[in-house]
Amino acid sequence: MSTSVFKTEDEIVKKLLLVRNSLLQVEESHADLLHNIHPNYKYNALNFLRYLKLRTFDLTEIQSDLTALGISSLSHAERHVLANVENILYLLSAHIKVPFSGKYEFGRHPISYKESGDYLKKNTLRLFGEHLNKQGIMVTLPSQGADTVFLSELLEAGMNIARINCSHDSLEVWKAMVENLKKASRKLNKPCSVYMDLAGPKIRTHKIFIKKKLKGVSETKVFVGDTILLVKKAKNFQAKDEFAAVVTCTIASVIDDAKEGEGILFDDGKIEGIIERKEQNALKIKILNTNPKGSKLKTEKGINLPDTYLNLPSLTDEDISNLDFICSHADIVGFSFVRNAADVARLQEELQKRQRGDLGMVLKIENKEAFQNLPYLILKAMESPTIGIMTARGDLAVELGVERLSEVQEEIMWLCEAALIPNIWATQVLESLAKKGIASRAEVTDAAMSVRTECIMLNKGPYIVKALKTLNAILSLMEKHQSKKQGTLRSLNVATAFLGKIDKQD
Repeated sequence: MSTSVFKTEDEIVKKLLLVRNSLLQVEESHADLLHNIHPNYKYNALNFLRYLKLRTFDLTEIQSDLTALGISSLSHAERHVLANVENILYLLSAHIKVPFSGKYEFGRHPISYKESGDYLKKNTLRLFGEHLNKQGIMVTLPSQGADTVFLSELLEAGMNIARINCSHDSLEVWKAMVENLKKASRKLNKPCSVYMDLAGPKIRTHKIFIKKKLKGVSETKVFVGDTILLVKKAKNFQAKDEFAAVVTCTIASVIDDAKEGEGILFDDGKIEGIIERKEQNALKIKILNTNPKGSKLKTEKGINLPDTYLNLPSLTDEDISNLDFICSHADIVGFSFVRNAADVARLQEELQKRQRGDLGMVLKIENKEAFQNLPYLILKAMESPTIGIMTARGDLAVELGVERLSEVQEEIMWLCEAALIPNIWATQVLESLAKKGIASRAEVTDAAMSVRTECIMLNKGPYIVKALKTLNAILSLMEKHQSKKQGTLRSLNVATAFLGKIDKQD
């Protein structure tokens, strides 16, 4: 080709050779990271590290050039990084008539596109159960989830993973849920795995005091510009005119961890503030953002400190106690508020103590620290035989900001695919439909996007059965058009009808 609107093929080959040589060095240079990986994930871990290496390069221009040449770009390389890069080099080298010798012959990589897909499927079935024939659909069971009729309706509507949130109810209720789920599952011949979420150290508002209300209130309205006081013990402080409220929280030690100038959010970000002053046992907080007409600050609502390093154990004493039940009754344990590799090691240790190192383990990515440490979390988790990742989009949106959520959920999907481990798309999927019986257009689009993951989680609500049926219908339609990030290019009725009509006219 004498002229080109893009770089010469020689230049592309030189850059890709540099990338490819860096990929080959990963196995040796990071051998320490691969040493303790479980046999189930030996290829996964190596491919994951190669993908991370690939993403240290800016390949924007090359990707565009490859597309212009009609050669598959690097944007679908997650599952088979080395094979993808070497296959592109084989094609380019043949075009410019320059010999290239890869680690394997062209098309002969032991783990290429199809094989890597098989790996991902095997890892998905190991976690969620061999009964999965398509995507996992996880449903959070409400308190009445022990009702056999209700459980049967969920199973009939498509639930294949039941989620029990250990933040709610009791051992007795959980036991009834599991037993009745198994009865309904056997009766309908519809297998269903049991997933149980550890509660973790959730920071919530506890008591709220306002002036002239000595016994406290369940809620009070705050406005931009107000000042509130977050305290360890309310008896040491009085609600004065300068404070809109004096508030205690469920984990008082966070007051020691916080610093002046750091942000703080209440009730999933509905109220945003900044820590103006830190005292020995209190934080003075200036309210920066609320509803224009003010927002209600309520008891038992979440508190997020996205800028603060929290010196909290991700596994609480209650979590450790609940692990006895979980290890006896669940197929999968969900690790809430995990932050670093040491947290993962702690859970692995507790599971080993109970001879349940084989229990499926899902790491919930729901705070800034967990997202920043995700490569470490995945590699540490790969020392266990059965793992997955949940993208807890609600807390992530609060911690990182809604502007970044769309980018971050994509990055988590890419990293999970590169690691060939299942990703769970969670939080507010068809939420309006489940709670109010009517889905918004934005929700339907969001649900359609979830087809790219291995599992979708629906939360509880009075219309959950309707939401389940709707989700199944959406997934059935979308899987004809989408496989992970790739469009499947099946024939389109709109195209066939249009051209058929035109041809008849001719």
